[in-house]
Amino acid sequence: MIKKLFPGFLILEFLSLVVFGQNTEIHYGDNPKAGKYYTVRGIKIYTEVYGSGKPLLLIHGNGGSINSFSGTIPYFSKKYKVIAADSRAQGKTVDSGDSLSFEMMADDFAALLTEMNVDSAYVIGWSDGGINAILLAMRHPEKLIRLVSTGANMTPDSSAIRPTDWLESRKYYETTRNKIFTSAKEKNDWKLFMLDWLQPNVSLPELRGVRCPSLIICGDRDVITIEHTKGIYAHIPNAFLWVVPNSGHGTLVEHRDEFNKMVDGFFDPAFARQP
Repeated sequence: MIKKLFPGFLILEFLSLVVFGQNTEIHYGDNPKAGKYYTVRGIKIYTEVYGSGKPLLLIHGNGGSINSFSGTIPYFSKKYKVIAADSRAQGKTVDSGDSLSFEMMADDFAALLTEMNVDSAYVIGWSDGGINAILLAMRHPEKLIRLVSTGANMTPDSSAIRPTDWLESRKYYETTRNKIFTSAKEKNDWKLFMLDWLQPNVSLPELRGVRCPSLIICGDRDVITIEHTKGIYAHIPNAFLWVVPNSGHGTLVEHRDEFNKMVDGFFDPAFARQP
């Protein structure tokens, strides 16, 4: 199910996966058997771990949660140790600060992996999570084995975001910026909106600092323009590009099976050697 949290910013909510063979319903993002809090950088980050093998970190989008990966976790947990986390100020991870930055959250994830005794991991990031994943690779290159980023932007303007969506967000900002928020939820929602309204601010040449093999993805009808996504791909030294046909922003949901198989293949070291 798709809803609008703010004009121009889509939040995806999904029904929890039912594993019929075991007659067990798994509520991803609200599963006490798999969930645990880790105290890092002044907050308690909620995580759920599934499967075993090489570690794979999943980073969701703005206003989302672990539940955003309900179609991803079952596939990859068959061969990876899947680490799904609620980002700062989202899901079950509470942050009482008055502002956020993508750099802050990238550092959170690096610290989380260290706290979990994970030297390095594969990473899949979606939307804001894709931004976090790229910044994690820039700021903490030793923490990534391979990187997948779908629906990410490096600037918060209409050169990266589809102009109609950007104009809608500008209208929301202009009509809301003087509002006095009283509830904790209102304040947190505004903080999340302002994160995407003002950030990120990464110049494309800075992306040359991403050293790990990277798969950069967008949908051909994504809220992030194909041209901007191609720019990200072109500036990462060891990158591959996938523009998913007939897809919007939710590539990993709208084309779940194809997405999972493509990413799984990319994680194979032999992928980079294919002609």
